[in-house]
Amino acid sequence: MERPDERRSSTRWATLHRLDDWLDTPMLLLSVVWLGLLLYELAYGNSALLETFGVVIWIIFGAEFALRFALAPSKRIFLRSNWLTIAALVLPALRIFRALRIFRAARALRGVRLVRIVSTANRSMGALKAAMHRRRFNYVVVMTLIVLALGAAGMMNFEPAGEVDGGFTSYADALWWTAMLLTTIGSQYWPATLEGRILALLISVYGLAVFGYITASFASFFVGRDANEAKARGASAADIDALSAEIAALRRAIGPRGQAAPDGPLEPGAPSR
Repeated sequence: MERPDERRSSTRWATLHRLDDWLDTPMLLLSVVWLGLLLYELAYGNSALLETFGVVIWIIFGAEFALRFALAPSKRIFLRSNWLTIAALVLPALRIFRALRIFRAARALRGVRLVRIVSTANRSMGALKAAMHRRRFNYVVVMTLIVLALGAAGMMNFEPAGEVDGGFTSYADALWWTAMLLTTIGSQYWPATLEGRILALLISVYGLAVFGYITASFASFFVGRDANEAKARGASAADIDALSAEIAALRRAIGPRGQAAPDGPLEPGAPSR
């Protein structure tokens, strides 16, 4: 028999799962807006209006996380499985301490941006996985586009031409380079900053994993289509063989010169039928 504490724990986990299901679509939409704000900030800089929108979304994310944390029966398991989400919530709060010298250092700012990129990608993966859990190929394609756009924005921020020799001159340039890296083709430029190299490594690892999956999906699609065509051709050949057999049987039944064939061989001297 289930004990009362176990019953309460299972009830709270069930409530947490229902809450996650109910918040899937709103959180997905907010994650898309959050992603767009981060992309614009990394590629083109920030503005007061966009920063205000970002703060509002951050507050909503914080309230949602606090509610899920309050419902979770095991706080330790919940925190361990959501550590990247915690990082995504904590890092924007560090803007309050921008006046401190340590947060004005270029290296510290780039490190914070790198963690924000990784945590935002993780949040996007979680939201997409919840919304598209039955459409794996579509999920992989959309997630690859997000990694492409976010990775290009990060590389543009870490490796600008004004600060790095041979760096990126525009977001389109960084987008092309990231696409070449994702498809494992590569290019002649390699990052010079530590954060750029780490981001390039993460993009390469993702590209190696996902490119194989997409290639296998396309291969299975074409192989399956060829198999269906072979089955269709086999069915047509069988129909033709059956039709030929029926025609031959009919010809034997009719006999020569269009006369019906006798039921059996005639006896010598017997009158013809």
